Amino acid sequence: MSSNLHDLPDSPCIGVCSTLFDEICKGCGRTATEVSNWVFLTDEERRSVWTRIEREGTAMRFKFDKL
Repeated sequence: MSSNLHDLPDSPCIGVCSTLFDEICKGCGRTATEVSNWVFLTDEERRSVWTRIEREGTAMRFKFDKL
């Protein structure tokens, strides 16, 4: 994905949430805190989260791209 935040979707969410029982959401790769505070994060903080979840590449969000 592009490093420009404005080229990315508003959120990494793909509607497959698992933050009630998991520390990291299996759908988007964010922590429960990141999910619940997403609308309050600065652009820099959001970019940092996007960078991390792209690097890890373990969330379902990235597995769909590889099909």
